[in-house]
Amino acid sequence: MKIIYHCFGGSHSSVTSAAIHLGFLEKNRIPAGENLMRIPFFDRQTSEDHGIFRFMGLDEGRNEVYIIGRRNFKNFEPLIRGLIDLMGIKQEEIVLINTMPYVTWTMMLGGFISRKLGWIRLGRPIVIHGTKRAYSNFHTLVDQVKVMMLKK
Repeated sequence: MKIIYHCFGGSHSSVTSAAIHLGFLEKNRIPAGENLMRIPFFDRQTSEDHGIFRFMGLDEGRNEVYIIGRRNFKNFEPLIRGLIDLMGIKQEEIVLINTMPYVTWTMMLGGFISRKLGWIRLGRPIVIHGTKRAYSNFHTLVDQVKVMMLKK
């Protein structure tokens, strides 16, 4: 099975959620900024990386976990579902998880400053602060995904 966490830029919320899912970050403890920065792709993606699936690892059930930045493409999930059908893959083999509802305004602001404007020294501390504030939300999301996976 393939689990795909998706968000606007593929740099923060999807990366954090995938990292929690894979055990790169402790679930019940808000990570330090250094720990967030050790996660592959955290605050590193550029606009050229949008639309590219990035493999993050295998979870305990040997499911492949990916991230992707989809920008403002609201029809991302229907597009992927349509491609899955065209390719003859069973729909239940792909799990799409939208992390955008869990993003805080400080994550958006910091991400914009760091990734879009390229002012990393200013934006990165803001996005790290926002990610820490939203961490329990990402934890809850990942727990829901894992419960859903057990039912499949």
